Amino acid sequence: MKENLIKRLRSFLFNEKHPTLVGKPASQREIKDAQQQLYVQFHNDYVEFIETFGGAYAGLAIHAFSNGSSLGNETVVDLTLDFRQQYKDILSPTIIDTSYVISMDGEGNPIFIDSSGKVFICDHDCGEIKRLADSFELLIEDCFYEW
Repeated sequence: MKENLIKRLRSFLFNEKHPTLVGKPASQREIKDAQQQLYVQFHNDYVEFIETFGGAYAGLAIHAFSNGSSLGNETVVDLTLDFRQQYKDILSPTIIDTSYVISMDGEGNPIFIDSSGKVFICDHDCGEIKRLADSFELLIEDCFYEW
């Protein structure tokens, strides 16, 4: 991720005003175990984010393994396995089996990263998929505003 974006996130998340928005940094073991369990390879920008901030707020809740208390307890593994179960009869196995869910929007729609690194949202009512960003970094750049 761009150094300037990481600095902005650090400044915001490690501010004493926002202690519930940042989690515990992910370990290499947690990342490796999750990738093996989900049969995916996390993209570098997502890994850098969760190794630095854990599950944290960046304009939207980004889930990892230990999330900020305001984000809830669901891990990237929990969200992904639930997504795969819910959408197995609706979406292509290629999408289901090669993606991982990093967030949920305010209406219960999963936000996921596919094998090429693109970020999508899936409408839980109809299964329609819409691309949100060409990368995790671009998603954060589009969504993150300090307040």
